[in-house]
This record gives sequence, structure tokens and C-alpha cells, in this order.
Amino acid sequence: MRAEHSSELAFKDAAGKDIVLPGGEPVGFIIEMENGFKVWHMGDTGVFGDMRLIGDMYRPDVVLIPIGNHFVMSPQDAAMALRDMIRPRYAIPIHYGTTPQLRGTPAELLNAMGGAAVPMILVPEPGQKYAF
Repeated sequence: MRAEHSSELAFKDAAGKDIVLPGGEPVGFIIEMENGFKVWHMGDTGVFGDMRLIGDMYRPDVVLIPIGNHFVMSPQDAAMALRDMIRPRYAIPIHYGTTPQLRGTPAELLNAMGGAAVPMILVPEPGQKYAF
């Protein structure tokens, strides 16, 4: 799946010269289980128009959606994408709170959803499991 994100590798070569190279293409994955349940791991991404197309074509049951607000969607962007474009049954926020730059929070996502009943936002604690 497509994702929208820049990536570069910066380092010094053997002579001490600064080098910056493309870091590769961002991707996400649609994973379909034997029972037909579909997971969309969005990876690192910002909002892009084909989210609606992917939602319509694959109808993911659960979306792992980045909400960190730096390099990736803000909680408000993620809420709009979930509510208006993807429309999954469940969403699990990812890519937040691991560095000071990734300051978006699940509480902000829940607030930005504006009381929408779908999708159900799941915020697992470390080690917590969900059965779908």
C-alpha cells in the first residue's frame, strides 16, 4: 500500500564529507486473515487522497493509524481520515509518544472524533491483547 512520508539517510563518508541519500519509499500493508478479517497497518504516513479508495476497495476492519503529528498525521488529520475516508470498524493509534516530536495523543484523537461511534478507537496498554 502507498504511504506518504519522506525519508533520508544522513551520514559522513570515509573522508568526513556529509552525505544525504534517499531512505526508501514509505509503505503500509493490508493484511487479510483466513477468515477475511483485514488489518491496514498504515506505517508512517500523512493524509493522502487514495485513503478513501483503499478504504472502499479493501474495507479494512482495523486500521493501525499514526497520530504523532510530526512526520505523520496529527490526531485531527487521523480523525478526519478515519471518519470521512477509511471508515473501519476499529482504529488503533500508533507512532506517538516515543519522542518529544511525536506529541499527538490518543486523547486528542478521541476528542477530534467528535463523538463519532465508528470507528471504535482502541488504545492498548503495553502487553494488552485484543481478539477480533
